[in-house]
Amino acid sequence: MSRKRAFAEAPLPLFPEEDEATGSALPDRLPSYIADHRKRLRSRFSEGGAAAMPEYELLELVLFRAIPRQDVKPLARRLLDAFGDLNRVITAPPPRLMEIPGVGEAVVQDLKILEAVAQRLARARVMHRPVLSSWNALLDYCHTAMAHRETEQFRVLFLDRKNVVIADEEQARGTVDHVPVYPREVVKRALELNASALILVHNHPSGDPTPSEADISMTQQVQEAAQILGITLHDHLIIGKERELSFRAQGYL
Repeated sequence: MSRKRAFAEAPLPLFPEEDEATGSALPDRLPSYIADHRKRLRSRFSEGGAAAMPEYELLELVLFRAIPRQDVKPLARRLLDAFGDLNRVITAPPPRLMEIPGVGEAVVQDLKILEAVAQRLARARVMHRPVLSSWNALLDYCHTAMAHRETEQFRVLFLDRKNVVIADEEQARGTVDHVPVYPREVVKRALELNASALILVHNHPSGDPTPSEADISMTQQVQEAAQILGITLHDHLIIGKERELSFRAQGYL
């Protein structure tokens, strides 16, 4: 056999996986103490669910897939120290996540997938259901989708005559303390969807859901434009980090 042919048929060398943060080679196998630790965490989750585990261990379970052959406990601790809790870690913007040592594209992608799944699950408990019988689920969905955003987002829930949610749409994105809203566009979209009622929702990245004068004025403009066309504005919710404010409950509507 010629040297050329022998070289061509030789198996390619196997290189160990690299750490996505440092680029250094990882071992082919987990050290036994790390493997045992992962096994224990998975077993505890299987037997007791999330209630049996602190947040940093739940985050470890999430990180196992993205970092398969490395101890992820220090990274879980760094993420929680940086963002405060598991919810804020999952919803943190990718550029901020990438600032944490040990976080690479695989970690960010898995966290963003988890965020998307959480939002889809929360949204499914709201869509095509009467808001009066699913109000708590609606609040949960709004908090999941908006409470930890770093810029303002304005969205509208469109309801039919039976107060069933028929559409949930983002209308605008803004800055840390302002989002442009055009009442005519809101009402125009309601007509397109044949909606009979609206619920406005936006977030305050500061965490304080107290409405500004601009919030109050904009809400009144939407209400006036909607009333002309026989459309009811049920509420305007401002979502803070820990609580929400209802215009209806506070007497603004």
